[in-house]
Amino acid sequence: MARDFNQQVIEEFRANRGRVGGYFEGARLILLTTTGARSGRPCTSPLGYLPDGERILVIGSAGGSDKHPDWYHNLLADPRATVEDGTFTYTAEATVLTGGERDAVFARAVEADPGWGEYQARTARVLPVVALEQVEAGPPDVTSMGEGLRVVHDAFRRELAVIRAEVAAAGPRLGAQLRINCLTFCQGMEFHHRVEDGGMFPALNERYPELDAAIARLRAEHVRIAELLEELRAVVSGDGGEDLLGRVDGLIAELEAHLTYEEEQLIPLLDA
Repeated sequence: MARDFNQQVIEEFRANRGRVGGYFEGARLILLTTTGARSGRPCTSPLGYLPDGERILVIGSAGGSDKHPDWYHNLLADPRATVEDGTFTYTAEATVLTGGERDAVFARAVEADPGWGEYQARTARVLPVVALEQVEAGPPDVTSMGEGLRVVHDAFRRELAVIRAEVAAAGPRLGAQLRINCLTFCQGMEFHHRVEDGGMFPALNERYPELDAAIARLRAEHVRIAELLEELRAVVSGDGGEDLLGRVDGLIAELEAHLTYEEEQLIPLLDA
């Protein structure tokens, strides 16, 4: 039954670029493909994950089972794995966290979602925490550059919606993992805008001089969004400011308008 359920999730994930319903609806989810320690065959598992800057973290809960999940045993035998996040597919190197680092990360996870603690309470084994760090990038699985831009934008929209829900549920107390989720989002958005400013915009502007006004507007909006991201970073880092939910809502409103305008102006030309 579990295998059939996982296969349904995998198929839905791939068909909808990381969006799934049911039990995993609204959750951060990846597909992790490991090499079977005994069979040598690829084995794919849908897993919830925690953002952690340049890496992501997964926990071998197995629903509180007394046995470690197969994917964990596979990573012990071969730490190279493939990660699908709904936008990109990439090769990752797995590192099993130990000692104080493992305990601190797990405590962070439990603070954000008590369900992890409930899984731990069901078993005498220590639930393993594994860091997955990208070692080889891969392009989006798309048929055109325009589709690629939309897919990347949709990933940002989805993550910001998850953060918004987390902030709303957290109330006045901001947990450590939520802080990291916000900071990781800020880093990703800033990197995306640097790539556009330094690469895509100049290339398109050179080919299509009529884009001068649109590109100027998009660059100005990048500056404005960078200011909002800095404000968000300051709040979640405890450097001052209040009303985090209001700031997130303001960022969502301006970012949605920016992404929509950019798609309207650039996708027809990228797909031409």
